[in-house]
Amino acid sequence: MEPRNPLGDFLRARRELVQPEDVGLVPGPRRRVVGLRREEVALLAGISAEYYLRLEQGREKHPSEQVVAALAAALQLDREGMEHALRLARSRPSTRRSAATRPREKVPVGVLTLLDTINVPAFVMNRYRDVLAANALATRLEPSLASGANRLLSLFTDPDVRGYHPDWDQNTASVVAQLRADIGADQDDPHFQSLVGELSLKSERFRRLWARHDVAATGLPVGTIQHPDLGELTLHREKLALAGSDRLVLVVYHAEPSSASAQRLSRLESLVRPT
Repeated sequence: MEPRNPLGDFLRARRELVQPEDVGLVPGPRRRVVGLRREEVALLAGISAEYYLRLEQGREKHPSEQVVAALAAALQLDREGMEHALRLARSRPSTRRSAATRPREKVPVGVLTLLDTINVPAFVMNRYRDVLAANALATRLEPSLASGANRLLSLFTDPDVRGYHPDWDQNTASVVAQLRADIGADQDDPHFQSLVGELSLKSERFRRLWARHDVAATGLPVGTIQHPDLGELTLHREKLALAGSDRLVLVVYHAEPSSASAQRLSRLESLVRPT
């Protein structure tokens, strides 16, 4: 479980990813620090080294928006990275709930009907990547897309699932960055902590990616599935937030019209409902 210092952890991780030459500094022959030194970040951001040290150590947790913007520039954060830092800086301690008291998430009945009627793979997941409902086409496209499965655990710990993803390296990096963005400053969420702990124990790849603190609210718009019966499919992913729900998302896969992937995807229904 991570220490309760989300902003400091984020700043330190991003500092270690920036090289001196990236910001116009001369590394020097005896340099032993990974990335930038704290004093260098402070200099680039126009703040005191002591103040920056307090931020990383968690002794100061709520810098102003101007300071966050200056640190974002010094650490070469993109817009999403800066917005994430702002959320962390504005966060306040939350009242933690036990996993047992977490409200049960329900997929609206209308959405369940929609899943059964549309002719493309589709499923509903929550922000922890638990699959709450899926149509038969989704499960036949990839067996791990079944109700009750967790997309992250499947992707990082199941070799069979990895075989479905030729773009596994890129895909795993993307989903971890999305998880960071989705959780945001809600670091005390017990279900989130449990999931991260389990993934960290079971997957070295996850540990490395999580330590980077990459943030991306939107994932890869296109992915590749290597299906044992249909071959390789290049599919677009559409993610639609469900109104009135607690951040549930409907995910729909579709192919470019008239493409080879579209032709292969059209054969998926015959695998689900053989004539």
